[in-house]
Amino acid sequence: MANTVTAAEIKRRGMAAIEERLQYGPVRIFKRNRSAAVILSEDEYQRLLGKQPRAQGMSALSWLLSQPVGGARDKADIDASLAKERTW
Repeated sequence: MANTVTAAEIKRRGMAAIEERLQYGPVRIFKRNRSAAVILSEDEYQRLLGKQPRAQGMSALSWLLSQPVGGARDKADIDASLAKERTW
């Protein structure tokens, strides 16, 4: 059986209709007998983006510090850019 829900059921039951099905993976929403959208869990969405999902119970600071460093600019370059912006 496919993991689906109709738009009418969502109107009737709200988020409960979606949350029940999200336990089994992505949920396809049907409107007028046609597939209209797909709902993913936050962890699945982050995985598709190539990011690490936020662990349960982890503080925002811990999560931020666990993210890979992606910047290529050094402190001197940033300071120089800021100094140019601040000269009026």
